[in-house]
Amino acid sequence: MLPLTRVKLFTGRVTAKLAGEIADYFGQELGDQELLQFSDGEMQPIFHESVRGAYVFIIQSTVSPADNLLELLLMIDAAKRASAGYITAVMPYFGYARQDRKDKSRVPISAKLIANILQAAGVDRIMTLDFHADQIQGFFDIPVDHLKSRAIFLPYLKGLDLTNVVFASPDAGSIMRARFYSRYFETALAVCDKHRVRANEVASMQVIGDVKGKDVILVDDLVDTAGTLARAAEAFMDAGASSVKAICTHAVLSGRAYEVIEQSALQQVVVTDTVPARKESPKILRLSSAKLFSRAMRNIHEQRSISALFQENP
Repeated sequence: MLPLTRVKLFTGRVTAKLAGEIADYFGQELGDQELLQFSDGEMQPIFHESVRGAYVFIIQSTVSPADNLLELLLMIDAAKRASAGYITAVMPYFGYARQDRKDKSRVPISAKLIANILQAAGVDRIMTLDFHADQIQGFFDIPVDHLKSRAIFLPYLKGLDLTNVVFASPDAGSIMRARFYSRYFETALAVCDKHRVRANEVASMQVIGDVKGKDVILVDDLVDTAGTLARAAEAFMDAGASSVKAICTHAVLSGRAYEVIEQSALQQVVVTDTVPARKESPKILRLSSAKLFSRAMRNIHEQRSISALFQENP
């Protein structure tokens, strides 16, 4: 097999802005492409330049609606049929990752299904940021580069005064994420014990840990309706916390999420730009993921390690 010296970068519509920033850091323009759409919504992506034998990166978050996933799949198929040498799907936000196990009868394991569909489309490699659960990597039989948002959040946190901070998890699922930061900065750890009655609806919360007089920083992988974060912030303030902030990788922010955050006890929510913003909010700070993705893409193409980008060890 000849070395894949040519690199081509393409993007789906939902991540066009982020992809442009990634391309700037990478030092290369996005490829010439077009998306035709029939009147009924059917899509046809077209590459207006040769990708034969090239190392192709296709950048697209699979945030709702499902058309964004379908667009990515069609672009992968187009590149495969155009004889691309190697195709990497760069998925800043990997949708349907919350359904990663069968936790009740007669439900799908959606994350596994999405993994199967991507591989059937012909992708050779997946790159993403903060899976909802680490074990989703095992759903793939191709290489998966699972980047960590700590590489983005650590520089931000180091610029804050953390002498009175407690890192906290809004539920049991994010304990490992919060524990990393508490160990890194040698602070205490707190947890909210959350009970749900149904998806996106929290029934009750109980604080575990001493947060009296402390500045609490909640850690989670995504914020959707913001109900969990708002209830957790309220619970910590009721437990005597001085302030509550949050760092969340993926700002899905559906429904009334912006209003919920603005009306909550949360002082600030720090997120990345893996999901495009519907609007701005004085309480939401967005950090760029473009440099992290561009460095990882460069290292992969040049067959260099990307483990240094993970920031694994305190």
